[in-house]
Amino acid sequence: MEFLFAFGLFLAKAVTIVIAILIVVFSIFAMTRRGDSPDSFRDIVKVTKLNDRYDAMRDAIGATLLSKKEKKQRRKDRKKEKKSEKKDGPDKDRNRVFVLDFDGDTSASEVESLRDEITAILTSAKEGDNVFLRLESPGGQVHGYGLAASQLARFREQNIPLTVSVDKVAASGGYMMACVADHIIAAPFAIVGSIGVVAGLPNFHRLLKENNVDYELFTAGEYKRTVTMLGENTDKARQKMHEDLEELHDLFKDFVGTHRPGVKLEEVANGDTWFGSQGIENGLIDEVRTSDDWLLDKSEQTDIYSVKCRKPVSLRDKIFGFFTQVTQTFTRQSMSPTGDHEHRYLI
Repeated sequence: MEFLFAFGLFLAKAVTIVIAILIVVFSIFAMTRRGDSPDSFRDIVKVTKLNDRYDAMRDAIGATLLSKKEKKQRRKDRKKEKKSEKKDGPDKDRNRVFVLDFDGDTSASEVESLRDEITAILTSAKEGDNVFLRLESPGGQVHGYGLAASQLARFREQNIPLTVSVDKVAASGGYMMACVADHIIAAPFAIVGSIGVVAGLPNFHRLLKENNVDYELFTAGEYKRTVTMLGENTDKARQKMHEDLEELHDLFKDFVGTHRPGVKLEEVANGDTWFGSQGIENGLIDEVRTSDDWLLDKSEQTDIYSVKCRKPVSLRDKIFGFFTQVTQTFTRQSMSPTGDHEHRYLI
């Protein structure tokens, strides 16, 4: 009897644990199903009027510097403006500037948000509107920055003037994006240029050979693989790799020359970089100026709106994303970088 009692108690605990696990799994599944609804995956577009920020700054300074009479008059003017705007909406006769931000990493991961922000602007842009992009990027993967540049080209196709501002750095892939603009401004010590291509990887073939480890690679197609991390690289493979780099460099130079015919490609397309104050001489930029100065100057006569677009991430995506990231990290560490073309070249 004592045995049966103990067994029954164990069975009850086991059943309780199983039921608890099923409840948790069902709850997670239900939440992720709700996350699949169209509303939950709808892009979140946040639009902020930057003029209000500048007005708040002026009021903060004015609170100390202005007389009581001037403060009172300013409050009346502000109240009148707000009342008019609330009643009639924004002044339709004033031009608008849409401000975008792109802080690029190696994979140009922000291109997903950028493409949605551009689409949102294009759905409501009118004649006389302008777009201002605050760009920061040292460059990265070719396909990511190529797509980002192509997204910016959509403004030119719709005849919407685009100004790109570089306060710190827009080099290589970052400059590929910048050169699409109608006008490029840069801070005096901002870094621009680096019109070149680079690819590199370690090779462990001799280490494997010394330890009697064979590496076998099977391909179909002469150039399915050229240089690898683990195999013995041949002169022919290195030559092919170099040819690919030169071809991509030519495409990069043609792209810059098409969008900025005034740039002196023979001087700047060597992979070197320049400061903003030097960029005017060789045509890399049009004006030495900071983004803050440009926006503040426009704020008096123009309505300025910051546009940011971020997609909500469901619980299921967070869970799956974690395991996907772990899997990709392991895969990339165990495979040759040349096995995945998206990681092959950097600009």
